[in-house]
Amino acid sequence: MKKPASLKQQISSGGVIFRHEGDLVEVALVSVKGGRFWCLPKGLIDKGETPEITAVREVREESGLSGKIIDKLGEITYWYYIQSDNTKCRKTVHFYLMEYTGGDISGHDLEVDAAEWFPLETALQKISFKGDRKILEKAKTALTGEGGLHEKAAG
Repeated sequence: MKKPASLKQQISSGGVIFRHEGDLVEVALVSVKGGRFWCLPKGLIDKGETPEITAVREVREESGLSGKIIDKLGEITYWYYIQSDNTKCRKTVHFYLMEYTGGDISGHDLEVDAAEWFPLETALQKISFKGDRKILEKAKTALTGEGGLHEKAAG
C-alpha cells in the first residue's frame, strides 16, 4: 500500500513587468518546460526576504529585466504534486506590478527557456495558466483602466 502524500507549503513572489512602446503596453513573459508554457516570472521567497524583494529579484533572474514595484496585484494559490517526493504542495504566489527600469531579456537565467516582451493583449492570449491570466487581467485594468474581457459594451 502506498503511503499518503505528505503536505508542504511554499510561498513565492513574482511580477508583471511592463513598459510603454509607443501606444502599446508590453509585458514580459517567460517560457518553461521546453517552451511549452508561458507564465509570469516568479520564485520562492528566500529566508530573510520580503515578498517585494523576492519579486524584484525573481523578475530580474528569470527575465533579465529590472523593475520597480508600482503596486501589489494580489496573490494566487494552487496545488501541485511532486511525484519524486510523494508530496502535495500548496503554493501561494504574491504578484506585483513593476515598471521596467533596465536590463535585457537575453540576460534571463537557465531556469527558464526564454523571456520575451509581448503586447498586453498578446500576452493575455499566450499565457498558459489560469492564475497568471487572472493576475495579468488585474495588471491590464491597472495599466489601461479597462475591465478586460468582462467590460460591458457601451450602448
